Amino acid sequence: MAKPVIAIVGRPNVGKSTLFNKLVGKRVAIVDDTPGVTRDRIFGDCEWLGHTMMLVDTGGIEPYSDDIILTQMRRQAQLAMDSADVIIMVVDVRDGIVATDQDVAAMLQKSGKPVVLCVNKCDSVGDVPPDFYEFYNLGLGDPIAVSSVHGSGTGDLLDAVLEHLPASAGTEEEDEGIKVAVIGKPNVGKSSLINAIVGEERTIVSDIAGTTRDAIDTIVSNKYGDFVFIDTAGLRRKSKVDDTIEKYSVLRAQMAIERADVCIIMIDGVENFTEQDSKVAGLAHDSGKACIIAVNKWDACEKDGTTMQKYRKKLMNDFAFMSYAPIVFISAKTGQRIENLFELIKFVNDQNSMRISTGRLNEVLADATARVQPPTDKGRRLKIYYMTQASTRPPTFVCFVNRKDLFHYSYQRYLDNQIRAVFGLEGTPTRFIIREREQKKK
Repeated sequence: MAKPVIAIVGRPNVGKSTLFNKLVGKRVAIVDDTPGVTRDRIFGDCEWLGHTMMLVDTGGIEPYSDDIILTQMRRQAQLAMDSADVIIMVVDVRDGIVATDQDVAAMLQKSGKPVVLCVNKCDSVGDVPPDFYEFYNLGLGDPIAVSSVHGSGTGDLLDAVLEHLPASAGTEEEDEGIKVAVIGKPNVGKSSLINAIVGEERTIVSDIAGTTRDAIDTIVSNKYGDFVFIDTAGLRRKSKVDDTIEKYSVLRAQMAIERADVCIIMIDGVENFTEQDSKVAGLAHDSGKACIIAVNKWDACEKDGTTMQKYRKKLMNDFAFMSYAPIVFISAKTGQRIENLFELIKFVNDQNSMRISTGRLNEVLADATARVQPPTDKGRRLKIYYMTQASTRPPTFVCFVNRKDLFHYSYQRYLDNQIRAVFGLEGTPTRFIIREREQKKK
């Protein structure tokens, strides 16, 4: 099952962002005593009792304000509520019930979504404050006392959230085929590619940038196997994401990348490479997904005998941070080389899930260190005792060394290249975890 979405809502300055940071386990949302600091939706993963959930922090809701910013924040919160599986409403025990709390509670009751009422700022040890019981009047069920600053009560809060979710929500998905996210900036032909693959008008196709608002799944079975294609809304620079529905699309696209096994990064072959192409690719790279760079609209490009070679060389320079990704030149309009995509998807998916034995890995390590000696600093040389693979998707290697500070990035990149030269790992990023082995005291 896909990750369930949990929206955190409430009026301004009740501690939504503090609670969000506590549940996510890191400082993601800006926390300040000034109401309205959080405007857009901020999201992060939360794990509890073997379930993974996506939390969405929202700006404070002022239901009847005419202020432009507050109106935008209200629309943002409404979009988050529309996409949520469960909603956490946060109130402040110190203020008691105020009119805005009642208005927000009325909005949530009309939504029909399951709601968990969080009474925040119950910071004292022992029994809850007497004012706590006042919140039963909101009609949202049993309130839960929480201190988002200290973390007390957050376990009970997450338990209540899980009660509203199916038992399988947030756990590992059943194998339904290779999940492929088609990503890219707007108007590069993502929906056209899906239609060409399926052979029908499965998704809306338009020359108007931003036609696709949500992520759509398309199941394809053929001689190459089973695939689930996830068409996503085009990703734009944040400065150009003015429309609230498009901001919602960015959230959904990033969720689609997380669900996917393979990401097809679509580039417009007619246009020149842009910074946004790099940022879109970076989302997939940072998520550790297998990647393919597909240059679309190749039929519309003026070509000579060396055009493809020159274009490929330029893209390898533009995407230097993910030189592992294979490049394919396609045309969603004519169907050119689209069938080649299926074999490539299967190939990079296998590379992303490759597991290398510790013995073979250390043979490569021994050969690599013999060819190029590890770096030294002030007479101390880096010693790499051994290496092992910790996980797949992406392949993650743990190196045990004498001193982490001596393991320069350049040498890490050298080892990565040596491993790739032997085992391939084409189309997948890799991760290195460096650990110091404790020295025995004499």
